Amino acid sequence: MTGASLADAVRAAVGAVSDPELRRPIGELDMVRDISVDAGVAHVAIALTIVGCPAADRIAADVTVAAASVPGVADVALEVGVMTPAERHALTERLRGGRSREMPFGPGTLTRVIAVTSGKGGVGKSTVTANLAAALAARGLAVGLIDADVHGFSIPGQLGLVDPDGGVPQPTRVDDLMLPPVAHGVKVISIGMFLRRADGDAAPLGAVAWRGPMLHRTVQQFLTDVYFGDLDVLLLDMPPGTGDVAISVGQLLPNAEVLVVTTPQTAASDVAVRSGLVARQTGQKVIGVVENMAAMALPDGTVLDLFGAGGGAAVAAALSASGDDVPLLASVPLSPVLRGDADAGIPAVLAHPDDPAARAITEVADAVARAPRGLAGRRLPFRPR
Repeated sequence: MTGASLADAVRAAVGAVSDPELRRPIGELDMVRDISVDAGVAHVAIALTIVGCPAADRIAADVTVAAASVPGVADVALEVGVMTPAERHALTERLRGGRSREMPFGPGTLTRVIAVTSGKGGVGKSTVTANLAAALAARGLAVGLIDADVHGFSIPGQLGLVDPDGGVPQPTRVDDLMLPPVAHGVKVISIGMFLRRADGDAAPLGAVAWRGPMLHRTVQQFLTDVYFGDLDVLLLDMPPGTGDVAISVGQLLPNAEVLVVTTPQTAASDVAVRSGLVARQTGQKVIGVVENMAAMALPDGTVLDLFGAGGGAAVAAALSASGDDVPLLASVPLSPVLRGDADAGIPAVLAHPDDPAARAITEVADAVARAPRGLAGRRLPFRPR
């Protein structure tokens, strides 16, 4: 193999290395610079997106391995630089598909957008959402998750996105794009990733005192400035009730589907119906109900129905009576395992898939994954010749 053809082979191998944050080959991202081979030594130059890129060590290691794997290469000399501002701007424009600061998940998107709602807090909505996201990702789907519960964010902790010091890792910024952290195959964004205590400690602040306009801008920025890439499913963990965020999401995502979470208790199921009705008023479609904290079978064979029974079925019946048929997708029993895994940052559907609660949420994931994605009225990414 000649020197030129050997350099071409090294370029092809290096270009196929994937950026772990952007999830695309670095050759496609124009991160590969000069490559030459001299006396068996491959001289490889690459440019990272930003100074202090958190994936720098991994990219450097993967590039070195890729170059060394080419027959005829005995050693690799790697030079790592950084993109110029103009190159970063061109990259962000390419990632946006030429649509500057345009929200990609509105009507016409090929991504299924599912908002998980509840009438009141404390029903385990976030736990259901985190496990549903992990279960869908485990099926090979590309999944994004927006923690839209700005005042009561808990998704980062439930998915294990917590530093040893108790802080939450921030997204990497490339100009005005944010690259979301990935946990269990799910790309995640949350307001908890941006808050710091007044003393400068990395631990989350824990409280957000914002009113409507600020909440709207935050949700809009998550939808517009976070680079999720091509997703099969985007989940939104909604705040309980029918307040500002629910209204904003209804305005920004009238095409979203809605999953309503309740407990069997009447106090929870009655208000859960309202969240589904408000979603319908904005044009969203309610696709199902999940009853959480349902009866749990005890080791002695008895059943503990701590919160009563029938709430999920009642919500499904009420929403079906006032619109399209809404099924009860699953009844998730009370489960110490589900709670313990959430506190440990490992979804139970992955850590303990045979737990009854995990199996029930897996049924919801199966139902969501099986549901056809309607293409009527949507733009397809090709043109006829």
